[in-house]
Amino acid sequence: MTIATLAGHEFHVNEEGFMTVPAEWDEELGAALAAQIGLEMTDAHWEVIRFLRADFAETGETATLRRVGARSGVPVKQLFALFPQKPAKKMAYVAGLPKPHGCV
Repeated sequence: MTIATLAGHEFHVNEEGFMTVPAEWDEELGAALAAQIGLEMTDAHWEVIRFLRADFAETGETATLRRVGARSGVPVKQLFALFPQKPAKKMAYVAGLPKPHGCV
């Protein structure tokens, strides 16, 4: 495991850059992670990120795109608009969670 520093936060990441200790995350770090991949966070983005964090706390796994669309009330098409190209990976990255199972 590697320790990364961003916006004054130190946190553990794996070889792909995903955080490995979700408790090290806060919204300030989430905003910095989003900026790093070219996203400017809006209320709609935060709604999804907060859902992901709550779902992870409940299940112990990062929700898949399908689960987020079904459970959060945010349609999958909107998830692609909010987090273009690889939404599941980008959502997990910004939320400070492991990459969802099945993502390549």
